[in-house]
Amino acid sequence: MTLDPHPAADPDADTQVPVVTKEDLRKAAWGASAGSALEYYDFALYSLASALVFGPLFFPTDNPATGLVLSFATYFIGFAVRPLGGVFFGRLGDRLGRKFVLMATIILMGVASTCIGLLPTYYGSEGDWYSGGVGMLAPILLIVLRIAQGLGAGAEMAGASILMTEYSPPKKRGFYASLPFLGVQVGTVVAALVYFLVYRGHSEITDTWLWRVPFLASVVILAVAMYLRVNLKESPTFKKLEAKDQIDERPLHNLLKHSRPSLLRGIGLRLAENGSSSMYQALAVAYVTSAAVGIKGPIGALSLVFAASLGSIVIPIAGKLSDRFGRVKTYRAFAYFQLVSAFPIWWALSQGSVVLTIVVISLALGIGTWGMFGSQSAFMSELFGSRQRYLGVSVAREVSAVPSGGIAPLIGAWIIAMVVAADGGKEVPGAGLGSWVFIAGYLCILTLITIGTTYITPDPINRDLDDPLDAVSAARN
Repeated sequence: MTLDPHPAADPDADTQVPVVTKEDLRKAAWGASAGSALEYYDFALYSLASALVFGPLFFPTDNPATGLVLSFATYFIGFAVRPLGGVFFGRLGDRLGRKFVLMATIILMGVASTCIGLLPTYYGSEGDWYSGGVGMLAPILLIVLRIAQGLGAGAEMAGASILMTEYSPPKKRGFYASLPFLGVQVGTVVAALVYFLVYRGHSEITDTWLWRVPFLASVVILAVAMYLRVNLKESPTFKKLEAKDQIDERPLHNLLKHSRPSLLRGIGLRLAENGSSSMYQALAVAYVTSAAVGIKGPIGALSLVFAASLGSIVIPIAGKLSDRFGRVKTYRAFAYFQLVSAFPIWWALSQGSVVLTIVVISLALGIGTWGMFGSQSAFMSELFGSRQRYLGVSVAREVSAVPSGGIAPLIGAWIIAMVVAADGGKEVPGAGLGSWVFIAGYLCILTLITIGTTYITPDPINRDLDDPLDAVSAARN
């Protein structure tokens, strides 16, 4: 039976839902954070690998810039399928519960990432445990596993943020909802440190089996996350929907019919944060180690360690600020920081200084990107009504990821390939401005869209999460 998507509140309905205790809140924070750590361990790891090793391993060409473009094409594929994963698992999250989907997505992501570490490569290497190459089968298998990663990631972060938001006390919802995003920093730091330790002393890492180690290590984080999530309780909001028999059997239909304005705003809000996350974690690393700049060594891994350390401080502060000043104002402030810093940061990256590169990537990610990230968890969850919340947040997050997180590094890699001569590291005659100008300009466009979106989005701070209406509809009533 299809229920009315916006039923009237029934105060007499039986809602025998256990009171959320501090222990429940603690378990929810740890369980949600563990999945976030795995997702962003995989995200940071794949970003670094796309920039540094996947080209020669899976897409060997005479032109390194072409290999980089092909490598980032597989990176984009993972983002392209995320909306499909968001729709599929988002529907399940609104019909079967938050916990069920969080278990399914983490298994899918963890197994896919581990299997990447077992793949044969295009030509093979005598220093690798799989010395024989398999030609075109190698990139095909990489793409298949990248698709599996993307499908799982399409609902993982949405589920973690929703679960924690629905557990949190209203007046401190921004702060508590930001805590799972600290798992993002843990995953990023672990990935960067593992990559740094493996890369250290082995500049020709693609000639050995060591490039596999970071991917195989995913199984450890998967085991920890599974252990923490097995004992999680279902979110209070979903338990109330079950108790009132208000589970929506057609969440996608009703989301598109009744919550399209909130969905479009959610997509707009995510463009700046998701675009900058991919551009600074993946593209910036590829840029500074390309012929255009020429920095050698594990600069990307070091930069992410410092950036994530700063982000671990900024994220809970951003959550607290959103509780005090509102979701919209806080989010907009960090977006403005990203806008005004984009050109100076990309100019600094073009200078070839190791110290300057680490500093500016740390500021770009740690303050701009992850400041928005920290205030986003409660913000996005509060935008949608209780009955289509999982699907709404998943679709908004992952549809926005295609033009921002997925396409941005691919476009940037193409710009580098077009502007930078592959043989001498000099700008191609007649190319005009350096490639960094176009990359920074693209980031500014994404950020301006997000800033504009904040001016037409009602602030959903502290709204009733059991309300089936989305925030835009509630503001109009």
